[in-house]
Amino acid sequence: MCGIIGYWNLKKEAFPILLESLKKLEYRGYDSFGFATLSNTQLFVEKQVGKVSSAKCQELPGKVGIAHTRWATHGKVTEKNTHPHTDCSGKIAVVHNGVIENFQELKINLSKKNYEFLSETDTEILPYLIEENLKQGTFRDAVIKTGSILKGRNSFVVLNSETKEMIAFRNGSPLIVGVAKENTTSEVFIASDIQAFLDKTKKVMYLDDNQIAIIKENPEFYDVKTKKKIEKRLIEIALDAEEAEKGDYAHYMLKEIMEQKETLIRAINQDDKDLMHVAQEINNAKGVFFIGCGTAARVCHTAEYIFSKVADKHVNFIPASEFENYKHFLLPETLVIAVSQSGETADVLDALKIAKQKGSRIISIVNAPESSVDKISDYAFLINAGPEKAVASTKATTSQIAVILLLAYACAGKLREGNRLLVDVAGEVNDMLNPRYDEHVKKLAEKIYQKENIFIIGRGLNYPMALESAIKIMEVSYIHAQGFAGGELKHGPIALIEKATPVIALVANDEVKNEIISNAIGVKSRGAYIIGVAPENNQVFDYWIKTPDVEEVASSIVNLIPMQLLAYHLGILKDHDVDYPRSLAKSVTVK
Repeated sequence: MCGIIGYWNLKKEAFPILLESLKKLEYRGYDSFGFATLSNTQLFVEKQVGKVSSAKCQELPGKVGIAHTRWATHGKVTEKNTHPHTDCSGKIAVVHNGVIENFQELKINLSKKNYEFLSETDTEILPYLIEENLKQGTFRDAVIKTGSILKGRNSFVVLNSETKEMIAFRNGSPLIVGVAKENTTSEVFIASDIQAFLDKTKKVMYLDDNQIAIIKENPEFYDVKTKKKIEKRLIEIALDAEEAEKGDYAHYMLKEIMEQKETLIRAINQDDKDLMHVAQEINNAKGVFFIGCGTAARVCHTAEYIFSKVADKHVNFIPASEFENYKHFLLPETLVIAVSQSGETADVLDALKIAKQKGSRIISIVNAPESSVDKISDYAFLINAGPEKAVASTKATTSQIAVILLLAYACAGKLREGNRLLVDVAGEVNDMLNPRYDEHVKKLAEKIYQKENIFIIGRGLNYPMALESAIKIMEVSYIHAQGFAGGELKHGPIALIEKATPVIALVANDEVKNEIISNAIGVKSRGAYIIGVAPENNQVFDYWIKTPDVEEVASSIVNLIPMQLLAYHLGILKDHDVDYPRSLAKSVTVK
């Protein structure tokens, strides 16, 4: 969602650094952006609608500043609604992530005190609240008091030109402090995502909920409730800035699809003792719930099939946004397993708070170390996929499935067998992802990219992958796509089939192979154009995309990858921005 970057220095101009950092946050999804810099005791503000990378920005003076990319929630996409927002005097500027759930009530109270609002946003109340609270205390106290009355998941960074202070507040949405030193010059960053400054420093301190950070040469941290100073440990992270760049690839999405040659191996490189310990918890639990959103939800759906087939064990899949409806089943002996790429998804975090309140244990499968999901979990498996910048998740998805497979095999007491299987699968994926294979998928895209509808069918483990394939196609090509369980076609969806309608059948060498082929035959008799994603060709296929012949439980991985490539090429042929699809954000940090 929205991106925040703040910069403090005594010798370097802030604006070029802020601009460069905003470009690194573009992958999060946004529709407008803005800057505020401080020079002497004057604030300079610039706001624009559109993309940072294609905009012409007037350089603002000053060695301290804040910047923001906005993804509209409250109010339309306009310059007035773009951050930073300022107070009445023009001395205070604020950038904000999150949703202030009680903003209407706060806005009414401020209106009674003759504050005039220029935007439609909830954020605009923040500089006014700080301005009002400054009448009764210091800038630090005013920020603490303001943050303390907000409801919902919110983080903000505020700049005060009069006192020359920058303060960050966090309660829900992530904020990370980075510290760099070049000769005698200290640079301090505050950002919602480490990617904003990863090329400048890997030394960071994490701001936790209900804490503030005073950004200066030696940042200071305080507890909001007690106002006591907190000592933070400086951590050196292991991420590689170059890994987050496109390199020779035209798009992040294609790069990340191709990286699955390596990321699957990294995902299965887990500690056997940890896998067995968590497997024991799963086996002993009174109810196991897998929760996630979007693509991660499809991974959780797949987990139901994987645990059934590998470990003869029933686990439950619940979309995180619906988890509250199942809280009555939660016990201290219940285990909740959260799947998330970013570790900051609002609905997932809210679900985990419910689990905490019920005393349930929490395990997570996450890509982002030190993320909110990682921190709230009793144990976290890091999938080690590396930075994933394309909005449409690819390499993280297959890595999540790989970790779930390991856990299922560990529950069955067959961890070594699971490891061998996944090493073999990673080898098959390495062989599959070559230029000739990519070209073959591209030729299919050229045949169907002008179609209005695409349908994907699957059975067993490939039913959730049919749903995920539809998500991928819709995300980046904007073609209407739907996934169905093959057996459900005759219960309604078959009425949608017209002459030359593309229907993709995801097939594995499993016990339901003949049934899914039969389903393909049924829709072909209605005129459908049948695309087989399968280890073997079949006369019903009008176009065949070969996949490795792997164990049934791993077919979800090898069948999904060509669908990711197909979605990519469909998006390119439709002339869309496949890395940053319209209206979508990489990390959905608001509900």
